[in-house]
Amino acid sequence: MKNYRLEIEAKEGNVFPSSTYKKIVIEPTYDQAKSNFVDYMMQINSAHLVMLQEQGLVTDAETKQIGKAISEIDREFYKTSSYTPEFEDLFFRIEHDLITKAGDIAGNLHIARSRNDMGIAIYRMTLRKKILTLMRGLVTIQKSFHTFANEHIETIMIGYTHTQQAQPTTLAHYIRGLMDKLDRDFTRLQAAYKTVNRSSMGAAALTTSGFAISRERMQELLAFDAIIENAWDSVAGADYLMEVATAVQTASLNLGRAMQDLLTWATLEFNAFTLANPYVQISSIMPQKRNPVSIEHTRALLSSVVGDTNTVLTMIHNTPFGDIVDTEDDLQPYLWKALTRLEGIYELVTSAVATMTVNKAVLEKRARDSFANVTELADTLVRIEKTSFRQAHQIVRNTIRALEGNADAKLSDLTYDMVNSEALIVLNRPLVLTEIEFKKALCPRNFVEVRTILGGPSPKTMTTSLANYQNRLVVLNEWIDEKENAIEQAEKALQRFEDHWSETT
Repeated sequence: MKNYRLEIEAKEGNVFPSSTYKKIVIEPTYDQAKSNFVDYMMQINSAHLVMLQEQGLVTDAETKQIGKAISEIDREFYKTSSYTPEFEDLFFRIEHDLITKAGDIAGNLHIARSRNDMGIAIYRMTLRKKILTLMRGLVTIQKSFHTFANEHIETIMIGYTHTQQAQPTTLAHYIRGLMDKLDRDFTRLQAAYKTVNRSSMGAAALTTSGFAISRERMQELLAFDAIIENAWDSVAGADYLMEVATAVQTASLNLGRAMQDLLTWATLEFNAFTLANPYVQISSIMPQKRNPVSIEHTRALLSSVVGDTNTVLTMIHNTPFGDIVDTEDDLQPYLWKALTRLEGIYELVTSAVATMTVNKAVLEKRARDSFANVTELADTLVRIEKTSFRQAHQIVRNTIRALEGNADAKLSDLTYDMVNSEALIVLNRPLVLTEIEFKKALCPRNFVEVRTILGGPSPKTMTTSLANYQNRLVVLNEWIDEKENAIEQAEKALQRFEDHWSETT
């Protein structure tokens, strides 16, 4: 045992950090921090210094001295630096360099704050921008679908329930339904953003501070929308991560269901559309193949987003309600990866859908030949024959059963005489319905056109619905603009403080 221990010490060292701990924890954490946190860390330093001066906790002279050091920090150096065991993390490395530049007085920059509240603020500042970037991509795909739907208001197709032909509808009707799902995804992300964009600053390690700081001023300077009031909650409440993870996960699952439909519709047997050349791949052996790999990869990558968000939730599961590493550096990259990947997927789907060719004639012929039209025949019998829907349903169902033995039967095999004969049995009288009315009732375009109520597929209804949604897209963009502008203005204000300090002699 003694020799084994000596071997371990020789390999791992006898001071912190051990070789393995450095390799699998500290170095990856440092690399993530330098790539994502430098600007936010320096913004917090500047904001905290401004607040300390305003609260009379550092003098004007001290502020100038510390501020000049902040302005002299070369952020690009840290963004490309490598971990060194001399410092535990990026925070201590930058603090050391500030003290080197400004003297011991720079240590007062840490009055009434901790790496705890500062770290949470950095995480939230990082996350809020990534959420806004994703939301911008979500609006872009909604705009693309909006344009696509407007082009296919008259494109007749069959709608499916339980994977079976159900009723005629339009491609615009399908896409409009998908747009509503995407809109709810946006609403969930809005709610998650609201939870994320709250300031932890002033909570310090856990219990705030005995110094008379202004948490409200820190909120304002860093463009947070609110303060996390309870200090314990500020450093421990990881539900902001879970809320973002579940919103992103739901969005991925929603889009994934549509990708499954597109893959089905891309088959030669279905032949609903043709993807443009940049989105298909040829076979190495089969010359005729046009593999829809862009949609395949999209489905797979959406599953990977679900996996990464599940990782986030699992890492938080059963952790104590306190400041703990489980919710910090090891976890954050999984959420960032999910957000970034989903944003890229939105971009790919936007391009693939916008450039594909819909085989309208194929879709409409399939609808004309399908028994999916007969719901309207039953409805028409109710209107004209003044019979109950159950009786009308029975007439139509019994007539169709007479054709079920023929595997090649199509709607044109259903004749007026067959329905009239069944009416004699069920109603004890012939039909009032004329043959012209009968044929109209079985036309898929008529089926769509009479469904004019809210939410239906008629061209009139769809045109109004899509026109109204245009206004919604404007609102969504304005919301993102407002949030991005607030952050940008706060960053510019902090930069002006740094510019002023840099002029100090």
